[in-house]
Amino acid sequence: MNDVLALTCALIARPSVTPDDAGCQPLLAGRLHAAGFACEHLRLGEVDNLWATHGSGSPVLVLLGHTDVVPSGPREAWSSDPFVPEVRDGVLYGRGAADMKGSVAAFVVAAEQFVAAHPDHPGTLAVLLTSDEEGDALDGVRHVARLLRERGQPIDWCITGEPSSTATLGDLLRVGRRGSLSARLRIKGVQGHVAYPDKARNPIHLAAPALAELAARYWDDGYESFPPTSLQISNINGGTGANNVIPGELQVMFNLRYNPHWSAQRLEAEIVALLDRHGLDYELHWHRSGEPFYTPEGRLRSVARQVLGEFAGHPPEESTGGGTSDARFIAPLGAQCIEVGPVNASIHQVDENVRVADLEALPELYRRLVERLLA
Repeated sequence: MNDVLALTCALIARPSVTPDDAGCQPLLAGRLHAAGFACEHLRLGEVDNLWATHGSGSPVLVLLGHTDVVPSGPREAWSSDPFVPEVRDGVLYGRGAADMKGSVAAFVVAAEQFVAAHPDHPGTLAVLLTSDEEGDALDGVRHVARLLRERGQPIDWCITGEPSSTATLGDLLRVGRRGSLSARLRIKGVQGHVAYPDKARNPIHLAAPALAELAARYWDDGYESFPPTSLQISNINGGTGANNVIPGELQVMFNLRYNPHWSAQRLEAEIVALLDRHGLDYELHWHRSGEPFYTPEGRLRSVARQVLGEFAGHPPEESTGGGTSDARFIAPLGAQCIEVGPVNASIHQVDENVRVADLEALPELYRRLVERLLA
C-alpha cells in the first residue's frame, strides 16, 4: 500500500470525533520526530494540539490541519463502517478521508520527503495540528495562535489542507475566507390568552418588522473576490404549542457571513441600532467565529497558482468562498494564508471519500509548494 494511503487509513481507523484526537497526533508526531522535527504537544482544556518544527529562522512556513472529524451519523446509513477505511473501485471511504485526514497524512509524508532532500533548508517548516477544528474551536488553533503571539513566533506563510478542490485536484486555490458572526436573540413579550390581546404583548408580532428588515437588508456589493455579505436567519422558536396562548418570548438565531468591508464590531453595532429603533425589549448574545482574511498577490499566491496549474492542467480558480477554517486564526499573526486540498464533494456526508489517485498525488503537490518556498 502506498505510504500516504496507509497513513490515511491508520488515521481514519482512529475515531477522533471532536475534540477527541484518539491517538492521531502521537502517531504523526512519532513520524515527524523520526524525520528530525522538534515536536511540542499542547494539551489545552480537552483539546490536543501539535506544533512540530524543522529548521530555524525566517521565512516560516506552516502546514495547518486538524485530526478531528464530525460524527458519522447512523452506521447503517454508510456502505461500510465509517471508521474502518475501505478502498472500493479506486476510492477510499471513511470519516475524515477528505476532511481532512488525507491532507494531514500528505502533509507529514511531504514534510518527511522535503527534509530528507533538504536537511539544511533555509527558514522553518512547521506542522500545526489540532483536534478542535470541527467543534467550538476555542482551545485549538485559536488558543495556539495566542500562545505563538505571546512567544513572538512569526509566521510568513500558511498552507491549510482543507478540501478545496471542486472537480479535480488543484482546480481551486482558496485565497481568503469570509468572516462569521452568529447571534442568539431573545425577544421578550407578555404571555396571555389570544382572546385578550390587550392584556398581552406578542413577541412574534413585535419582532416581525425588525426580522423582515434584517432579512431584506442589502449589506454591500462584495469586496474584490469576496461575495456580498449575507445574513441568514437559521432558527425561530416561540409559543407553548397551544393555539390559544400568546407566547411570552421569542428565540431567534441568525448568522452573518461577511467580507472585509465589515468587522464583527461594526455589524453588531448596526444590528443593535436596528433592534433599538424598533423598540424591542430583548437580550442579544454574540459569537464571533472569526474575522475575514484575504491573501493579496504575492509570493505564496504566485507559487501556489503555478504548482496547482501543473496538477490540474490549467490555472486554478482563485476563490474566497466556502465556510470558515482555522486559517482565520493564523492570518491575524501577519501570515499570508491559502487553502489547498482534495475534492470536497463528500465532506461531512455519509460515505465520505477521496479518490486514491488524488490522495497519492497530494504529498507531491505539498512537497513542491514547500520546495519552491523554502528550498
